[in-house]
Amino acid sequence: MFRKLLLWFLLMKYAAPNGDNSDFVYNGFRGTNISLDGSAEITSHGLLLLTNSVQQKGHACYPIPLHFKPSYGKNQSFSTNFVFAIVLHYPNVTSSGAAFVISPSKELPEGHIGQYMGIFNPQTIGNSSNHIALIELDTYLHPEDGDIDDNHVGIDINGLYSIASAPAAYFTNMSGGFKNLSLISGEPMHLWVEYNGVQNQLNVTLSPINLPKPDRPLLSSTVDLSSIVLDDMYVGFSSSTKSSPVSIYILGWSFKMNGQAQALDLSHLPKLPRIGPKKKSELLLIGLPVIVLISTLAIISAVGLIIRRKIKFAEIQEDWEREYGPHRFSYKDLFMATKGFTDKELLGVGGFGRVYRGVLSASKTEVAVKRVSHESRQGIREFISEVVSLGRLRHRNLVQLLGYCRRKRELLLVYDFMPNGSLDRLLFNHPNSVLRWCQRFRIIKGVASGLLYLHEEWEQVVLHRDIKASNVLLDSEMNGRLGDFGLARLYDHGTDPQTTHMVGTFGYLAPELTKTGKATTSTDVFAFGAFMLEVACGRRPIEPLSSVDEVILVDWVSECWRRGTILAAVDSKLGLDYDVKEMELVLKLGLLCSYPLSAARPSMRQVTQFLDGDAPLPELSSDGLGAAIQAVRHYKRSDDLRFSNPSSLELMYASTSSIPGSVLSGGR
Repeated sequence: MFRKLLLWFLLMKYAAPNGDNSDFVYNGFRGTNISLDGSAEITSHGLLLLTNSVQQKGHACYPIPLHFKPSYGKNQSFSTNFVFAIVLHYPNVTSSGAAFVISPSKELPEGHIGQYMGIFNPQTIGNSSNHIALIELDTYLHPEDGDIDDNHVGIDINGLYSIASAPAAYFTNMSGGFKNLSLISGEPMHLWVEYNGVQNQLNVTLSPINLPKPDRPLLSSTVDLSSIVLDDMYVGFSSSTKSSPVSIYILGWSFKMNGQAQALDLSHLPKLPRIGPKKKSELLLIGLPVIVLISTLAIISAVGLIIRRKIKFAEIQEDWEREYGPHRFSYKDLFMATKGFTDKELLGVGGFGRVYRGVLSASKTEVAVKRVSHESRQGIREFISEVVSLGRLRHRNLVQLLGYCRRKRELLLVYDFMPNGSLDRLLFNHPNSVLRWCQRFRIIKGVASGLLYLHEEWEQVVLHRDIKASNVLLDSEMNGRLGDFGLARLYDHGTDPQTTHMVGTFGYLAPELTKTGKATTSTDVFAFGAFMLEVACGRRPIEPLSSVDEVILVDWVSECWRRGTILAAVDSKLGLDYDVKEMELVLKLGLLCSYPLSAARPSMRQVTQFLDGDAPLPELSSDGLGAAIQAVRHYKRSDDLRFSNPSSLELMYASTSSIPGSVLSGGR
């Protein structure tokens, strides 16, 4: 019996998971077996370097999984501390920082760069199935993640929305208060993370490297990790950069399960690379030849600097600019207004390039500066088109072009600043903020008024060719303004447009464009119809992930109309908070404008009359069935439009509905 008990004791003792008492300490990483992924590397000086350039993500972790849960299932306590440094390559240009991560995997292959820190992506962020806990050292403000500022420490679970966070600071034992720290100072800092598995207490403490551990933690939060961490987990670090190069170093790291992690030997930690040039020793003797040489070099440098500045801000001007161009800005003024086109002033990125917020120094006016991408396929043609067309347009529902600038290959456009951003963002990217129906209806009417001006009221006909929610911007009073005229084309009233190249966005393209490539005012009306349905239904024109019957928005709304339940297509976020007559008008008018046959669509003048109540919207009934069928057959026989695969909307109108003859015959 005694032998059996002894055997059982030995088995229990040596079969216990090694992770229960796992501990390690790295005073530098030269020669260690740390697991590296992505851009992470060990430098020749023994530093763990996570990222060092743009468009990078780096991970490093202890190569063996640690056992976080013993047999009775309760989380074990653990303690870790490490020394890190975040070094900027350029002043005031930073990225998303770094994080200490507890995860079920060594690699994080699905992690995206930028704000996702190489850990998550738009599909995985916030998922409870991630089983990831992290302490983030965030150096960039992401309001969508609930960040408090661009210099904070946070406790995150399964995502980047912190359950607890605080500005980077440390408790001073002398004064009894907190003193701020800058995470991007380039100086080494010491961080302690301690978790009590019995009390579910997580403490995070920060301090400069030359001070002892403060008595009071920066963060102290009750966190039950039992549902987050699995039995075996990896511990390590992650970081990523997007458009700004930042070097993120780990100098030393200590970890222990069920106990206090060993203190790091700070005197043996590797040194950071020198920041800036090496300090030159002073000369003992300075003679006249040296003074002359220095003076000569100074003069040459000054002349060279002046020449370089002239080259840097040099601009070109062509004949068309003198004829059509609005006010021209200097490149230097725009460079200063946008603080050198820094990422902090970036408003958005599109197919034509980047848009920055700026403040003109002379007038203190807020502006938006679009910097057309060098790699844009549209290039200089679209730049000239926007300057020539939008530069002379004046309407309250169009984004006003204030001026432009050309410098070498730099193409820049300056607009009125729209503080409320794009309609697309409010409709789809702000789930907690619902755009009211009265606001949506006013935006629809405003964009219609702007399109009427482009089609009929200006000195030439302007085809916008890219009408969609993302190209509608909102001013301070939430008025809709149509912008982005990069694809616009002009022609004289009474003549035919000469465009034969199909451009635009899928979901807004009229069917005839796929056959002829010829844009007309009617193709703009089709896109406006898709836009109206998009605003009313809170859905994009094409939703690939929806059910088969709901992939194409116009087909789905037409099916709801056919069943007599057209209001079923209304954006569910509105609830019942909308005017029924206005909503039915917009939905039916959207179907009418999106009719497959161009001659059946109303003009923008008719659209504005319907929206303003100056003319009744034709009922989509069976009274004029013959006219609808005749129109469908006429266009099927037409030489320039052959519908070999008519859409469900076309077939619906041909079989169950009609449009008044004046509309079908192209009456305006």
